[in-house]
Amino acid sequence: MDRNTEIKTLNEDSDFIELKKTINKKIGFNCDQYKPSHFKRRIDIRLRANNCTEYSQYVKVLKNEPKELEKLIDTLTVNVTEFFRNKETYELIEQKVLPEILKKKNVSSVNVWSAGSSIGVEAYSVAILLNKALGSKINRYNIKILGTDIDNKSLNRATEGIYTSMEVRNIDSNTLETYFTFQDNKYHVKDKLKNLVKFKHHDLISGGNVGNFDLILCRNVTIYFERELQEKLYHKFHSSLVKEGFLVIGKTETLVGDVKDLFVPFNLKERVYRK
Repeated sequence: MDRNTEIKTLNEDSDFIELKKTINKKIGFNCDQYKPSHFKRRIDIRLRANNCTEYSQYVKVLKNEPKELEKLIDTLTVNVTEFFRNKETYELIEQKVLPEILKKKNVSSVNVWSAGSSIGVEAYSVAILLNKALGSKINRYNIKILGTDIDNKSLNRATEGIYTSMEVRNIDSNTLETYFTFQDNKYHVKDKLKNLVKFKHHDLISGGNVGNFDLILCRNVTIYFERELQEKLYHKFHSSLVKEGFLVIGKTETLVGDVKDLFVPFNLKERVYRK
């Protein structure tokens, strides 16, 4: 059976349809936003963990085991992440993107959106770069960095700002000492960064506009969406950017549809575009 036939059969399976409805009702997760192949792989992980061989069996588990809902959310939204992941992208942001933003501002404000922020490392990474760029002048600026995600557990971790040595492994010792405190074998984000960043629950597809931004980062998120939803999301990002604002997407992602004509490539290798 080829992949397209498998997906068609899956979408016509009454038990699978019932499972998606149950997930949507229980946790408000819109399964139809995601590519069926990706969604099926994630769901199958939980089926095996619960010794289920049919979707109908797993529906019963979800209805009777509240803790399984939390495990399902973790599986659906899992995201391996760390500070300054993809070093070259952050170097471009530091050396080219932020200087462009700072030099064109008529008022002393910088607004950044980390869309699909997971545990917050991307948002805090940008906060570090802004601190370094502005130095002692940072207090003259009104800096707002927004991190949004659909996973409350990840948002709680982001708000706490406590990270493992693996998650901060790309940060040099001087930067670690400046922006983190080491306590109980974990790295705690200092208030100088926390004060710049806010996290909130937000669904990228169904959620409304969350502001106007100089820089939007949405990396390795749209790869899980169908093409139509990718295009819808990129249109939303375009309308959320100020004139000549920047959009950064993942290295394996591309702009699709007519939205390509709305952005000017700033650095194609690092997938950075400008409105």
